[in-house]
Amino acid sequence: MTRALVFLVAAVVGLVAWSVPMAGRVWGGIQGNYQFVSTGILPSTAIAGPPEISFFTGRSTIALKSGDQLLGADTGSIDLVSPFGGGASLITFDGGTGSMSNATGQIRLRGEFSASEGTTAGDYLGTLCSQ
Repeated sequence: MTRALVFLVAAVVGLVAWSVPMAGRVWGGIQGNYQFVSTGILPSTAIAGPPEISFFTGRSTIALKSGDQLLGADTGSIDLVSPFGGGASLITFDGGTGSMSNATGQIRLRGEFSASEGTTAGDYLGTLCSQ
C-alpha cells in the first residue's frame, strides 16, 4: 500500500522566527486533510550542524474522512535552503476527537522540500492505535 503526505507551504518568514503553516492531503493507511503549525525552529548551526538544515517542532492535525481529528506533536528537520531539499519528521499521536480521542502511536515521514515551488511531498510509515 502506498502511503504519502503532500504539503503546501503557505509562508516562510525567516529561519529563526519560522512560522510555516502547512496544509495538504494524507493518503494510504491514514486518509484526510493535514495541517501543521510550527511552534519553534532551531538552525542546526546552533549545535555545529550544516547551515542549510533546521530542526522544527509543532502540532499536526489530520482531519480524517470520517470527520474525526487526529492530533500529534511533530518534530523533525528540513533543508529550507539548498537544492537538495530533504526533510524528515516524527509525529507522535496524542489524541484527537471522536473515535481518535485516545489515539496513540507514531508515524515517520520523509520527503523533499522545494523552496521554488513552496511544496513538500513524501511518504510515511508507522503505527496508529485508536483504542
